[in-house]
Amino acid sequence: MATERLISPQEARPEEEQANVALRPRSIDEYVGQADLIRRLQIAIKAATGRKEPTEHVLLHGPPGLGKTTLAHVIAKEMGTRLTITSGPALAKGTDLVAALTRLQPGDVLFIDEIHRLPVAVEEFIYPAMEDYRIDVTVDSGINARTVQITCKPFTLIGATTRAGLLSSPLRSRFGIVHHLQYYSGEELLQILSRSCRLLALEVADRGALELIASRSRGTPRIANRLLRRVRDFAQVESDGRVTSASVERALAIESIDRLGLDELDRAFLRTIGTVYSGGPVGLETIAATMNEDGGTLEDVVEPYLLQIGFLARTRRGRALTRAAAEHLGLPLSVAAATDPTLFGKEDAT
Repeated sequence: MATERLISPQEARPEEEQANVALRPRSIDEYVGQADLIRRLQIAIKAATGRKEPTEHVLLHGPPGLGKTTLAHVIAKEMGTRLTITSGPALAKGTDLVAALTRLQPGDVLFIDEIHRLPVAVEEFIYPAMEDYRIDVTVDSGINARTVQITCKPFTLIGATTRAGLLSSPLRSRFGIVHHLQYYSGEELLQILSRSCRLLALEVADRGALELIASRSRGTPRIANRLLRRVRDFAQVESDGRVTSASVERALAIESIDRLGLDELDRAFLRTIGTVYSGGPVGLETIAATMNEDGGTLEDVVEPYLLQIGFLARTRRGRALTRAAAEHLGLPLSVAAATDPTLFGKEDAT
């Protein structure tokens, strides 16, 4: 598999993230999508600001690339405070968290990405900090052990995770605002792409060009902006810098991205099930061995979108193609797979 997939929602190279920073909304009014969450945040921030208090702690969970980090920047901007960014794996010891918290000024925002990966020992430190703005540090050990209480400034913690189920109940219960981020609609992606074009000073010949990009972006702003930058490069070299529907089609054809946003790895996965295993069901590890790929990579990187668009069924007996997937790829769907009454049964854990 290629080391970088153009349609992957994960963060890519550092230079790409630098480009993304330039396209991020600067205020809550510029933020597109997640309307319910934005309304809740507007009320919470306005109320907290009026009381001269930090905003409630916020937990954002959902697939990667939907704007969790961007929202942290927006919240800090609206509160007029600083944002400190770290991640669960970076906070390996309690002292790491203590160092981060003691540097915060009143009202500052601490953003912890991948918060589900916080070590249990570090979680114990964060509970009193979230509730009472204090840190209890144990000094020495044995009969000489004693607890020293360190006061930290009132702050807002924003946690982000793609695996909300791995978050402990005590930690989850301490967040005042908990929200699951949804995939973006085509119209919302069009608004995001239009804004990005203005920031990039990119000339777009027709709305249809942006609609083509939006339809292949898997409902994810990060992917939409990545495709836009690739289309911009193609337009600069091949069509005098103007983005047209034709130039978008040609640019994405070079990248092997079809009208539904599937790339070659997605199609290879589906073709393996459809041709080698007659549409399934077949176990994930068997598919991985046939493709010479890692099973965990296929489960985490390939399957989520195929499940989302209804191209893949996870059954008690393994993975199987749906009729929609077979029709999209022009593959015959075996009678057994098409009529199997257990096809849409309970998911297996493999």
